[in-house]
Amino acid sequence: MPVTFPEADLLSNARILVVDDSKMLRMGIARSLRQLGVEQIEEAVDGQHALERLEQEAFDLMLLDMEMPQMNGLAVLARMQTNPELRNLPVIVISGGEAIEEVVSCIEMGAEDYLPKPFSQVLLRARLTSSLEKKKLRDIEINQRKQLESQHLRLIQEQEKSELLLLNILPVAISERLKGGEHRCADSHANVSVLFADLVGFTKMSQGMTAGQLVEVLHNLFSEFDQLVEQAGLEKIKTIGDCYMLAGGLPEARNDHAKAVVATALLMLEAMARFNEAHSTDLMMRIGIHSGPVVAGVIGKHKFTYDLWGNSVNVASRMESSGTPGRVHISAQTAELLGNDFALESRGLVQAKGLGEVATFYVNGLQGSTTNP
Repeated sequence: MPVTFPEADLLSNARILVVDDSKMLRMGIARSLRQLGVEQIEEAVDGQHALERLEQEAFDLMLLDMEMPQMNGLAVLARMQTNPELRNLPVIVISGGEAIEEVVSCIEMGAEDYLPKPFSQVLLRARLTSSLEKKKLRDIEINQRKQLESQHLRLIQEQEKSELLLLNILPVAISERLKGGEHRCADSHANVSVLFADLVGFTKMSQGMTAGQLVEVLHNLFSEFDQLVEQAGLEKIKTIGDCYMLAGGLPEARNDHAKAVVATALLMLEAMARFNEAHSTDLMMRIGIHSGPVVAGVIGKHKFTYDLWGNSVNVASRMESSGTPGRVHISAQTAELLGNDFALESRGLVQAKGLGEVATFYVNGLQGSTTNP
C-alpha cells in the first residue's frame, strides 16, 4: 500500500527558500505560499546568496527564478549537483521564458519541476505538494538505507569482535577450521614441549588482597607472559588459578619447539624478577617442561577450550611440582632436544609422583652465559 502524507501537513511543516533578484516578486511568491498554508518561508536575493544559505541551513524545497544576473538558475542547479548534500533537494524553477529547451535543461540539471510565470495558485499547490511528497519518500528511503547500513556495520563489527575473541581463545589454525565448519578439532602431535609454571607464595600473599587486587596482580604478570609466548610463536593453553600452561610445536609442528619453550621459560623468570622489583613482592615460580606426544583439540559446545591430553602433559606437570622455585626443571626427553644451546645441570634421579624415579635437569641459562641460581 503506497505511503501518503496529508497535504496540509506537508505544506505547513515545509521550510521553503524563495530565490529571486526582485524583492517585489519574492514578496508575491511568499504571499502565495502563505495563502497555501506554508508557514516557514526564507528568502535569497540571488544565486550566490541561495547557495550560501543552502550550505548553512536545512530546507525542504527551493523555488528558484531562472532569470537572475551574475548567476542564473541553471548555474545554481549546476553548483548544487556538485554537492552531495544539496543535489537531492527538490527545486521548482520559475521562469517567464517559453522555450521548451529551457525547461528540459532545468530538469536535466536536477530540477524537480517547472512553473511558468505567471502561475496559478492551483498549479503552485500541485507542484509543491508533489515535490514535497517525493522528498518525504526519499527521506524515508535514505533513512532506511542508513539504518540498514548501520545494522550491517554493527554486524560486521560484532563478527570482527567475535573472530578476535575466538583468536584470543584458540590458535589461529584451529579457529579457521571451526569457522570453516568443523565441529570437533582433535589432532595427534608426535613431538611437542609442554610447560607448566606455578606461582610460589601467591596463596599466602593473596590472603591480604581484595578480589580486585588479586586479579590485577595475575593480569599484569600473565599479560607479560602472553607477550613472551606470542613473540616466541608458542601457544598459551590456559591458566588455572595461579598456574600458567603453554606449549610449543602445535597446532603446527616446529623442530625447535623444545628450545623455544625453554628460552621462553628463562624469560618468564626474568619477567618475574622485574615484577617483584616493581611491586616490592617476593613471588617465585616453579617451571617444569617435558617433551613428547600429545593429543590436542577443542572441547566444549558453548564455551570453547583448546586443551592437551596424554602422558606428556602429566609428566610436564610433575616436572613443575617436583621442581625448585626460581628454576626451570626439565625432563631428560626435553634435554635431549636442546643440543648444546643451553647450560644444563643434571639433577640425577628424582622421585616424581606417579612416575617413580626419573632423570631430570635444571636449565641454568643459555650456553656461554651460565648463571647458577
